[in-house]
Amino acid sequence: MSTSLDKLRQAMESASPTQGEKKTYEDNYWKPELDKSGNGYAVIRFLPTPQGEEMPWVSYFDHGFQGPGGWYIEKSLTTLGKQDPVSEYNTQLWNTGIEANKEQARKQKRRLHYVSNIFVVSDPKNPDNEGKVFKYRYGKKIFEMLKEAISPAFEDEAPINPFDLRTEGANFKIKIRKVDGYWNYDKSEFDSQAALFEDENKLNDINSSLESLTEIISPNEFKSYDELKEKLDRVLGLSGGVSTSTAESVAEDLDEVPWSNVNKEAVAEEPVISSAEPSADSTEDDAMDYFKKLATE
Repeated sequence: MSTSLDKLRQAMESASPTQGEKKTYEDNYWKPELDKSGNGYAVIRFLPTPQGEEMPWVSYFDHGFQGPGGWYIEKSLTTLGKQDPVSEYNTQLWNTGIEANKEQARKQKRRLHYVSNIFVVSDPKNPDNEGKVFKYRYGKKIFEMLKEAISPAFEDEAPINPFDLRTEGANFKIKIRKVDGYWNYDKSEFDSQAALFEDENKLNDINSSLESLTEIISPNEFKSYDELKEKLDRVLGLSGGVSTSTAESVAEDLDEVPWSNVNKEAVAEEPVISSAEPSADSTEDDAMDYFKKLATE
């Protein structure tokens, strides 16, 4: 069941969304919680590739923002290589050249998420979660830590297969701090390599409880272009094209997102559009192209 390090290296460098089948993708997700001081701690184990699937993670894009007509929190059709109304509208905003419109596009840009199966080793805030398998949604920061574990930057560091349950793998210690209002994962780290359990029966039980990941990004789990366009128009109160006067009244309402529904880590880590970029999504595409290039080597 364990995926080889070479295969993982290639896949992490080509970490683009793929397609699968239908399932309610919000089911059975685990999320760390902060204590009263604003810090969070938990220990998890990333789990192997589910039976019949290619990799131990999937990735997708979404948008999350607020407008005069409420919240827009939807997966982006660009995950499937299709046109998405928010990305199109953000391009229109950016191309006006008006700074207020550019700022609105920045706040509405798509966000990249990853999802893996995990085993919760320790969850001090919710001990009932310990010893159970969940799906875990995480952002680019943690994905980079997984990549670094597989391909260490220094010669004196041994590679870790973070998705292995046995001696090649290691537990992952999640350490969260609040930095400028956002969740910061910089202190998180892998423990020493060791099997999750010595008992093979326990390891086999965990393998048999893995949930499908490809189902999360099934085309059936995405709303149609027309449905998304109708919701976007309703949320932003759009009745025509982009205003060339001001978008400040809308942009001022986009400062906070209901974090019970949205991964704040992913929001904090998304690259900001530079003045030379015409699209709110282009920096993320550059990263994905980098992964794809390494995958073919």
